[in-house]
Formats: sequence, structure tokens, C-alpha cells
Amino acid sequence: MARPGNKIIQAKLVLLGDMGTGKTSLVLRFVKGQFFDHQEPTIGAAFFTQILSLTEATVKFDIWDTAGQERYHSLAPMYYRGAAAAVVVYDISSQDTFVRAKKWVEELQRQGNINMVMALVANKFDLESSREVDKEEGEEFAQENGMFYMETSAKTAENINELFFEIAKRLAKACPSKPTPMSLNNEDQGRRRSFCCLG
Repeated sequence: MARPGNKIIQAKLVLLGDMGTGKTSLVLRFVKGQFFDHQEPTIGAAFFTQILSLTEATVKFDIWDTAGQERYHSLAPMYYRGAAAAVVVYDISSQDTFVRAKKWVEELQRQGNINMVMALVANKFDLESSREVDKEEGEEFAQENGMFYMETSAKTAENINELFFEIAKRLAKACPSKPTPMSLNNEDQGRRRSFCCLG
């Protein structure tokens, strides 16, 4: 349980990945505890919020779930710019979505926030029997790129909460325990901090 006077971290989190990898299902499972077999494709992006209380901090997530269709790709930087965390999702039963996930990681490394907490998520663990991407392959790529790796299933809820708790823990660790007061009229300082701690 969060202790009184605990620091509050407001963190923008973005989900990226190919269409049909289950990004929206992951978020709905985390935020609302829901799962739908037939999830309509996201158009542009969808926005969700969720609060997690850790011992060391309370993390308020502003979650942007981006559309996976190629025609929306050009909008993505709008959502990951200034994000404190990114979740790059692929489907374990589709090698193509893994190849696409790698491209998203490269793009984030080029254009995203350098201190961003990044997770590589192999979703649809319930389709283990149709697996096309080995766990070792995903783990290795994540390790090489300074990300953490997790296998999830939005359908069975496997590792969904664990994923977001891990991100929250890493954000709490990255955020100074004694927040320095921010000057409201110093816009540059506000822009440089991708997420902030409020005491």
C-alpha cells in the first residue's frame, strides 16, 4: 500500500506494434479487466488512464494505444514524443509482427526520449501451440536494446498486471525521491522532463 506523502509520478505510456497484436486487448485487460474475442481495430489512437500504488510511489499512467495499421504510422511520433514508457507488442504466433516490432524499437531509439522505460511484449501466449517466435529470440533482442521482455496473454490475463507493475517500478526508480520544485514559467525545463514527480 502506498504510504501517505508518497511521491506521485505522472507518466505517459505508449503502446506500439502491428495491427492485430492485441495492444488494445492488453490495455483493456489492465484498465478494465475486460477481454473481447473480436476487438475492433483502433483508429488513430485511444486514450486510457490507470493508477498503480507501489510502496515507493503512486504512478498515474496516461496510456496511448496507437493504431497498428500502416496508414496511421505517421501519427505515431505525436504519441511517443515525451513518453516516459513504451510497450512494443508482437504476436508470438506471427514472425511478421516481430519483424515490425524491431522497426518500432529502432524508431523509438532514434526519435524517442532517451530515458524511456521500454518493454518488449510477446503477446498471445495462449497461442503457444502456433508459436513462430522463440522466447529466446525475443529475450535476446530485448536485452540487446536495453528493454525488458515479458510474455503475456490478454485473453487469459497472464502477466498483464505484472507488465505494468514492472514499468511503474522502473519509473519510480528513475524518478528522484526528493523531487526538485519545478518553476512553472520555465517551459524548457518542463519539456525536458518527460514525466515528473509531484511531492
